[in-house]
Amino acid sequence: MSMTTVRAEPVEAIRWQWLPFDALSRDQLYELLRLRSEVFVVEQNCVFQDMDGLDGQAMHLLGTRVVNGVPQLVAYVRCFPPGIAFDEASIGRVVTRQSARGGGLGHVLMAEAIRTLQQQWGAQPIRIGAQAHLKDFYQRHGFADVDKPYVEDGIDHIEMLRAPS
Repeated sequence: MSMTTVRAEPVEAIRWQWLPFDALSRDQLYELLRLRSEVFVVEQNCVFQDMDGLDGQAMHLLGTRVVNGVPQLVAYVRCFPPGIAFDEASIGRVVTRQSARGGGLGHVLMAEAIRTLQQQWGAQPIRIGAQAHLKDFYQRHGFADVDKPYVEDGIDHIEMLRAPS
C-alpha cells in the first residue's frame, strides 16, 4: 500500500501528556478514539474491535500540537504495566495522525513512550505486538523479533521484545 506523507511541524511543538484512563477528559477520550479509528479502521481498511476493554487499565500518552489556535491530537500510544497485555510491560495502539507524518514524529513518540513507561514503572523488558511491516521501525527503538508471528484482524503481526536499558 502506497501512502503519501506530508512534512510535519517540528516535533518540538508537541505537548506530551501521560494520563490514566480516569484522568482523560471527555474531549481527550473522544479524540484518541477518533484518531485510532481514522488510522486503524479507515486508513488501514481493517474492521476490528478497537475498544477491547483494556483502555481502563492503561496509561495513555497523548501528543498534541496547536493547529490554527486549537490543540490537535497528533500522536498517541497506550502503555501497560506487566501482567495486563503481556507478562512484560507493553506499548500498543501506536498511532500518528496522517497529516503529521514525515518529520520523525513516530520515532519521537516511541522514544517518549519508552522513556515515560520506564519512568513510571522502572527499567524492564517491554513487549509489543507489532504490525510485521513495521519491524524495522521498532528495531530502531531496541525491539527484537522474538519469532512469534501471528495474524490479528487480517494483518500480519510479530511479537517483539525490548531488553531493559
